[in-house]
Amino acid sequence: MCGITGWVSYDRDLRAEATALDAMTETMACRGPDDRGTWAEGPAALGHRRLAIIDLPGGRQPMTAATPDGTVALVYSGETYNFTELRRDLTARGHRFTTDSDTEVVLRGYLEWGDAVAERLNGMYAFAVWDGRRDTLVMIRDRMGIKPFYYEPTPDGVLFGSEPKAILANPLARRRVTLDGLRELFAFVKTPGHAVWDGMREVEPGTVVTVDRTGVRTRVYWRLQTRPHQDDRATTIATVRTLLDDIVRRQLVADVPRCTLLSGGLDSSAMTALAARQLAEHGERVRSFAVDFAGQTENFVADELRGTPDAPFVHDVARAADTDHQDIVLDAQALSDPEVRQKVIRARDLPMGFGDMDASLYLLFRSIRDHSTVALSGESADEVFGGYLQFFDEEARRADTFPWLVRFVRDFGDDADVMRPDLTRALDLTTYVADAYRTAVSGIRRLDGESDFEFRMRQICHLHLTRFVRVLLDRKDRMSMAVGLEVRVPFCDHRLVEYVYNAPWSLKSFDGREKSLLREATADLLPKSVYDRVKSPYPSTQDPKYALALQDHVKDLLARPGHPVFDLVDRERVHRAAHHDAPVSTQAARRGLEKTLDLALWLDLYRPEIVTG
Repeated sequence: MCGITGWVSYDRDLRAEATALDAMTETMACRGPDDRGTWAEGPAALGHRRLAIIDLPGGRQPMTAATPDGTVALVYSGETYNFTELRRDLTARGHRFTTDSDTEVVLRGYLEWGDAVAERLNGMYAFAVWDGRRDTLVMIRDRMGIKPFYYEPTPDGVLFGSEPKAILANPLARRRVTLDGLRELFAFVKTPGHAVWDGMREVEPGTVVTVDRTGVRTRVYWRLQTRPHQDDRATTIATVRTLLDDIVRRQLVADVPRCTLLSGGLDSSAMTALAARQLAEHGERVRSFAVDFAGQTENFVADELRGTPDAPFVHDVARAADTDHQDIVLDAQALSDPEVRQKVIRARDLPMGFGDMDASLYLLFRSIRDHSTVALSGESADEVFGGYLQFFDEEARRADTFPWLVRFVRDFGDDADVMRPDLTRALDLTTYVADAYRTAVSGIRRLDGESDFEFRMRQICHLHLTRFVRVLLDRKDRMSMAVGLEVRVPFCDHRLVEYVYNAPWSLKSFDGREKSLLREATADLLPKSVYDRVKSPYPSTQDPKYALALQDHVKDLLARPGHPVFDLVDRERVHRAAHHDAPVSTQAARRGLEKTLDLALWLDLYRPEIVTG
């Protein structure tokens, strides 16, 4: 796991641009605290920051291979979980290896198969290959978009990086955000390829982007496809379990300490129990970590989102699976610390407004990093198996829009509520979301004979797996890599995603509950309390001290009337929320304050040019 960056400029020799390359590379220092490397030759320059996971001494990058026709150089971020099999195949084809790293397997795989190597990889990855034989840059991203990857075309080439900050460090990049970028920031629809920053693009998941002297081309090597599902219930459950056993076994491979993230929900509990059983075969105990808030269990109040606190269920799993468990308990002071908010904004490059849920995730990962370098997460099981409330909400099912937006407006309010009315009119998010939705559902194929209801549920599943999940994967990657922690996501294995996606909804919810297939596939591993537990989202603090701290921070911001954030947010609305007699208690009101603070801090840190005309 690492941070990558680079620059291709066909009109100059980049060996003379070491200062710019170093600046780009150093923005990735948090992603790769263990080592750094740069390489330049003619029109190409590559930078790398390394978090050492496999073959600690042998996986240094950029990694190069000399050929009779030119040098092939690679910078790679991620993990290839089937690298052992690929290595055997490549050895049989005559390749000779000098390291034990998966990086060299990917490099040799490219030499053997070209960009078709992507179709042979199982894992999470974002990598760039400079092919000096043809003066071509090849950028490849994993199928689900687990690892981030951005690029920005220039007049004579391209800039690229794991995160926008690497590109923005180059003097050619402009820190500009237009109305279209603001729409993407506030709409929560995750348009594929959109990067918010003007001129910048994402390498889309499952895509190869090739750059040469003629320009930029893209090729999709994987997309979620509709196929008939022939297996009955028993076979489907057994297949899910077989896949999970194999996936977890592969993702436990590391030469550094590893652990699991445990929330007490079905997803993380099943994954932790599987890991515990597999490690026990080798005489090891799995370490598990959970986030909790001071006083949360004792003072918990159920609401429409969360019916139970996590801690009792976490401890049930830890006892049943015999994990070496630790709770990371956070208080309101830590969650509202402006320094933590600043680190979150720097990690994400954008003001996402997730508030205490981002702060707690960052603090959790920072604490875990003192003990482990790799963590397995239950992220994405809700998208794969159908776990969110909107999957069962009739209004969300029927709505001619992204189903999560129905729930979000109901539970959290509308982000546009804090915007200036003139900006709200200019953004016209209603039209933007409607257009994005029509595009998103247009390519979903319907099976012959599929009922209207089953097809609608297929659409909802597809939208979550191609839009919603990418928001959460990006969040988890940024918060973890900001502290040099690699988080792996077993439920994003493309084999599992493809198989479960094509199971009909009647099978995914055969007992009338969420995630029926996952629950039954792992029933033998779960405490009864977890087996029976209703879905509960990632926790959020209920401590009124946190809301009071938000109000105080916003009051400080209001004392700076010339701050550029008031070109975006409605100062009077923010003033009323900050000076409310009691601490804001609703999720919607609190989220408005968090969004305002995030926007202000982002403007201070990045100083973007905002173009709203």
